[in-house]
Amino acid sequence: MGHKRINNKLPIAWEGIPFIITGIGLTFIAIILNWDLLTIPLAVLTLFTIYFFRDPERTHVNDERAVFTPADGKVLSIENLHNGDYRLKDKVIKISIFMSIFNAHINRVPIKGKIAQLSYHPGKFFSANRDKASLYNEHNIVTLETDNKKKIIFVQIAGLIARRIACWVKKGDYVETGQRFGLIRFGSRLEVYLPPDSEIKVKKGEKVKAGQTIIGYLSEAENKK
Repeated sequence: MGHKRINNKLPIAWEGIPFIITGIGLTFIAIILNWDLLTIPLAVLTLFTIYFFRDPERTHVNDERAVFTPADGKVLSIENLHNGDYRLKDKVIKISIFMSIFNAHINRVPIKGKIAQLSYHPGKFFSANRDKASLYNEHNIVTLETDNKKKIIFVQIAGLIARRIACWVKKGDYVETGQRFGLIRFGSRLEVYLPPDSEIKVKKGEKVKAGQTIIGYLSEAENKK
């Protein structure tokens, strides 16, 4: 099923199909039983579920130095961490992206390379736009090694309503830029850690689209074989 999700040809994410079928079924039951007070709310909820789990096709420019946002949403912060943080001790640039319930929630690989490490951590469910969500919420850390042996880390962080992080890749997989790699249900946060001399191309408050918006470029030195 992971292969199907990564190469999905449907306009809806596979993760959403059970929810959508359930919503359609309950709506039809309400119609048949003449439960007028429930029919419209159930229909609206089903339509919203279809909207939430949408999985649009995305194209991107071909640039080996470009790092794309792994998530749709809004840039919450851009931080220069001189001593890293609890996940990474190296000097890095950390970009945090908030995904509201109105964003498409498919996560995409920011730059091609090999999955070097995966690390899942259960946790709490604070609102994903709060800084402490980064520290305490359920999260999944994906470490990618580029073709030039440079490390890019991206972290899926659950939000207030989210109760499941889906990750469809495994350690050792070679992944392509813009490839689907996961999903977080119902509001969440993504963080990307870039080398310290990367050229950042987004700013705080900017809206971004997964697999389309370039958040930064690796330096010439970082990209040189």
